[in-house]
Amino acid sequence: MDFEYDTGQLMVRDSVRRLYTDHYALADRAGHRNSGAGYSTTVWSHLADMGILGLVCDGNAAHHEDLVHLALTMEAAGRVVALEPLMATLVHGAALLHLAATDAQRERWLRPLAAGRLQLAVADAEPQARYELADVRTTARREGKAWRLDGHKSGVCNGPRADLLLVVARIEGAQRDGDGLGLFAVVPDAPGLALESFNRYDGQRDADLTLRDVRVDDDHVLGTPGNALPLLERAAGLAIVAQAAEAVGCMDTLVDMTVNYLKTREQFGQPIGRFQVLQHRAVDMLTAMEHARSMSMFALMMAMDADPLARARALAATKIQIARSARVVGQGAIQLHGGMGMTMEYPAGHYFKRLTAIETDFGDAEHHLRRLGDLGGIFPAAA
Repeated sequence: MDFEYDTGQLMVRDSVRRLYTDHYALADRAGHRNSGAGYSTTVWSHLADMGILGLVCDGNAAHHEDLVHLALTMEAAGRVVALEPLMATLVHGAALLHLAATDAQRERWLRPLAAGRLQLAVADAEPQARYELADVRTTARREGKAWRLDGHKSGVCNGPRADLLLVVARIEGAQRDGDGLGLFAVVPDAPGLALESFNRYDGQRDADLTLRDVRVDDDHVLGTPGNALPLLERAAGLAIVAQAAEAVGCMDTLVDMTVNYLKTREQFGQPIGRFQVLQHRAVDMLTAMEHARSMSMFALMMAMDADPLARARALAATKIQIARSARVVGQGAIQLHGGMGMTMEYPAGHYFKRLTAIETDFGDAEHHLRRLGDLGGIFPAAA
C-alpha cells in the first residue's frame, strides 16, 4: 500500500504549516492566548480563505482525499499547539451539522462557518456520563410547536465563543438508553441558558452550561428527534481521526525539541545526550511517536469503512494508542528537560499540556479498552 502523499496533499500540508509557522512563534502564541478571542483571528481568516474551514461543511470529509487534507491540517496545528477552535467548529460541530441538518439549516449555518463567520460548540457531555454518549440526563419536552430543554452540560469545548451550541437532550427513555436522544441548535443568548466559562489548562476555552426551560423552535431541531445517537457516534469518530493527527504533530515536534535539547545541554563537561540512559529514554519517545503515527494512518484508512463495527474497533484502538503514546512522549519530554520543561517561557510544557488533554478528549484509554473488549477486540476471531 502506498502511504506517500500526492502533490495536492503536499501543497495543502505545506501551505497550512507555513501559515502556522508565520503566526505561531512562542511569543505569538502567548499573545493569541491572552487576547480577547483567545486565538489568532488572522490565522482563522486565512484558514477560511484557503477553504480549510469548509472541508467538512459540504460533506467532503466523506471522501478520502479531503479527509486526508483534514488530517494534514490538524497535524500542522498540533506542531505549534494551535489555539484556534478547529476541533469544536471545523471537525466535531461541522460533522454533526452536516449529518443531521436539513438543506435549509446547512445553508443557514454551514456557509458562514466555512467563511469563518460562525463558530460551533458541541454540548454532549454531562458530569455523570464518563464518556458514554448515551448517558444523558438533560431533557427535552414537546410544548406546542417548540421544545423545552432542562439540564446541565459540562466541559463544552469552545462554549464561551460559540455562535451556536449543539445540545444533546433526552426526549424519552431511561438515562442510558441508546434510543430517545435529540439534537438541538441553541443560540448562546437564549433565555434560560446560563454559561459559566473557564480556561482549560491547555489554552482552550470551555464552558459549563445550565439549561432551565430553554425554548427551541422546530427549525432549530437537527435530524429526527430520538435518533441522534448514531450521528453523535459518527461525528465523534471523525473527531478521533482528526485529533489523532493533531497528537502526532504535537509528538513529532516534542521529540525533535527534546533530542535537540539533549544535544546542546551540557553536564559534567559534555552534552547530556551522550549519557546512555537518556538516549534510551529518547528512543522510547521516538518509538511511541511512531506507534501513534501508524495508528493515526490506520484510523484515516478505516474512517470511511463500510462496516460500522470494523470502523468502531479501529477508532477505539487508535484512541488507546494515542493516549498511551501521548503519555510516554509528554512525560518523557518533561523529565528529560528537567524543571525548565514546565516553565511558561519554554514550549515543551505547552505541548505536554495539550497531549494530556488529548488523552481524555472523546474518551480515555480505559474507556476505549472496555469498548474494544465489548466489540471483540481489534481483530475478532471468526465465529
